[in-house]
Amino acid sequence: MSKITIYQKPTCTTCRQVYNMLKEEGVDFNTVNYYIEPLTKEKLKELLRKMKIPAQELLRVKENIYRELNIKNKNFSDDQIVDLMAKHPDLIQRPIVEKGEKAVLARPAERIKEIL
Repeated sequence: MSKITIYQKPTCTTCRQVYNMLKEEGVDFNTVNYYIEPLTKEKLKELLRKMKIPAQELLRVKENIYRELNIKNKNFSDDQIVDLMAKHPDLIQRPIVEKGEKAVLARPAERIKEIL
């Protein structure tokens, strides 16, 4: 069985909810704080493929950097958005939960059930 990995920011409320849900279920999992261990462009592309979503859907649109870069008013390709997320981790929605060939953006936290 594939092990679960949570890509998170430990101070994020939803990340803590997912963490606690997995602990309560007795699930063995790894955590990756992507502010300490940045996600590469390749890893982001892999996660997007596993989630079956375009890069645009993984953007945190309420972050200051999103406004500063004026992303809303520019027509970025998926590759360009991935480049921006790799450079600015604040742009990445969280938590992302990965298990084998499947991944899910666990927002809301209950979406974790899709991967268990």
